[in-house]
Amino acid sequence: MKSPQIAYLSAGSNLGDRKAYLERALASLREGGATPRRISSYFETEPVGFREQPWFLNVAIEVETLLSPSELLTTCQAIEAVQGRVRSFQNAPRTLDLDILLYGDLTLNDPRLVIPHPRLAQRRFVLEPLARIAPDLLHPVFKKTIRSLLETCPDPSMVRIYSPGDPS
Repeated sequence: MKSPQIAYLSAGSNLGDRKAYLERALASLREGGATPRRISSYFETEPVGFREQPWFLNVAIEVETLLSPSELLTTCQAIEAVQGRVRSFQNAPRTLDLDILLYGDLTLNDPRLVIPHPRLAQRRFVLEPLARIAPDLLHPVFKKTIRSLLETCPDPSMVRIYSPGDPS
């Protein structure tokens, strides 16, 4: 029998009711075999890559799962599809983006999936929420904590706690 694994995911949305998409993703993860254990605050984040689009709402999620990394990826992609994700071009606006950041201390370099996420250390919009729930988590390749990666992150983009109704 497989033992449960801890994985860390990043979820983001910048189309429609962003918070509702993220909340539905959390419920769908639970139904799909990846039980959320810790969830960061919501963060409003400046787009990276393709900048001419609405700001994102992002969250980091710690899940417990019996799914393999490949099965977890399939589950995440199915949840994205159900919520209307369209992959029109790289960094395009989207209803939902679910990325596997870390899966236990596993390193995996497969054509479908790379773990740890290859751009994790360069993305403030991922590190800021992740540092809220797992600051002392060790990156299995860089052997640095998430807190340390955040402190040295080269990404200058804006990341702020989400406050509904904030006029800024």
